[in-house]
Amino acid sequence: MSIRTSNRRDLLKAMGFVVVDLLMPKLHATTTAVVDDNPNIIFIMADDMGIGDTTVYNPESKIPTPNLEKLASQGMVFTDAHSPSAICTPTRYALLTGRYCFRTWKWRGVYGGYDRPLIEKGRMTIASLLQAHGYATACVGKWHLGMDWTSKDGTVPSYNGDYEQINIDFTKPIAEGPTTRGFDYFFGTSGCTTDDPPMCFIKNDRVTALPTMLCPKDPANEGRKLLMVPEWRHEDADIEFTKKAVSWIERQVRTRPDKPFFLYLPHSVPHIPWFPPDRVKGKSDAGLRGDQVVLADWSLGEVMKTLDRLGISDNTLLIFTSDNGPRAGVNGHQSSGPYRGQKGDLWEGGHRIPFIARWPENVQTEAICNELTCFTDMMATFAAIVDAELPDGAGEDSFNILPALLGEKLDKPIRDSVIHHNSWVAIRRGDWKLNPNIAGNGEEGGRERRSLFNIRQDPYEKNNLYAKHPEIVKALTSLLRKQMKQGHTRPMKD
Repeated sequence: MSIRTSNRRDLLKAMGFVVVDLLMPKLHATTTAVVDDNPNIIFIMADDMGIGDTTVYNPESKIPTPNLEKLASQGMVFTDAHSPSAICTPTRYALLTGRYCFRTWKWRGVYGGYDRPLIEKGRMTIASLLQAHGYATACVGKWHLGMDWTSKDGTVPSYNGDYEQINIDFTKPIAEGPTTRGFDYFFGTSGCTTDDPPMCFIKNDRVTALPTMLCPKDPANEGRKLLMVPEWRHEDADIEFTKKAVSWIERQVRTRPDKPFFLYLPHSVPHIPWFPPDRVKGKSDAGLRGDQVVLADWSLGEVMKTLDRLGISDNTLLIFTSDNGPRAGVNGHQSSGPYRGQKGDLWEGGHRIPFIARWPENVQTEAICNELTCFTDMMATFAAIVDAELPDGAGEDSFNILPALLGEKLDKPIRDSVIHHNSWVAIRRGDWKLNPNIAGNGEEGGRERRSLFNIRQDPYEKNNLYAKHPEIVKALTSLLRKQMKQGHTRPMKD
């Protein structure tokens, strides 16, 4: 197993795991699993769910997450997994392309519902990679990476006011959306499902109903006016995503049982505004946001039951994670667990996220992996699963974590370093994490001095060692500059 063992007990205790000696042989075992057939792959991603929101990582969580507990018991829990960014649009780009988003023009901020496509034409995505290797591919949920809408007067649509929304011709096909980036099927929303207009569902390249109602500004939506279909209800969005995802899986198994599939299911919960549906309202002790985490757990359960019912669980790699860190919890709930910071921060709480994977007969049960990983690694990992070699122009920041999933013993870490990103960048290499920015963290109004932490000894970032180790600061600064300038972090051919 690719796990650093020297501090396993202390780390797992700090994160809420009960470690007993009976588990240790499992953690050290070397697998002999061989991937003979291409598995189905399902990647479920919650929105703004923290590492402390599930009882898997935080036994003191005030939110019941029984399906995540079940998934963890049947698979592998990653304790050092990170989103590529502390906010969502850059994370989604990096996940799908295996490339850090700061390498695009989109250095800071997130997309709205009317923005142009962020993923470049012709760029390989994990969907197009798998599609080229015989997979049926689907995206169901929040896209948030831009589409080309058609305006009535020929101008480029935007969201600078009410007119720009009304000026869009919703009867026309939507160009350059998910179905042009490797997905055979798309059902979801263009922007953030709960607070970016237009509030309507899209199937492939068409809206399913015309947005005709311009709602007044609502504090719950950060003061934005939302153009929506008259029957739109925020609380129904993720339920509908789950239904459509289950239906698509059923259809694939019924019509093409010999064809593997890839399902990308990016939820909108527990992102604001917090309008939980009746089925989960009051189910947590962490307020409305906590109830929406319960909804994400419910959706996972529906997918797991579907796989069992169809008899395809054993040949399905199922991953559950979150796009970045959480917003603050209430009633004493620690949504980031013991880590400092939350969504938008370069502190660990902004990008260290839950990451749980199940793949029966390949991934060990009740397994724990401390390997440093990042969402960009999905590109190289999925390529390894289908025995494909990535070209130099794809997955520039992606490392193959399949050996960690399969429990292989490794002589060295899979990835040497990882870059953390919001509107700024920080770098982690081994035990050390450097934030070279004056204002690179979201806490305290965004003002925070430069910092260096030994994450192994000080995972909660309490002891700033920047002034004590100028040699480490210099080395990490040089590495960060090199990796940003050269355009890639994974090794490339000469």
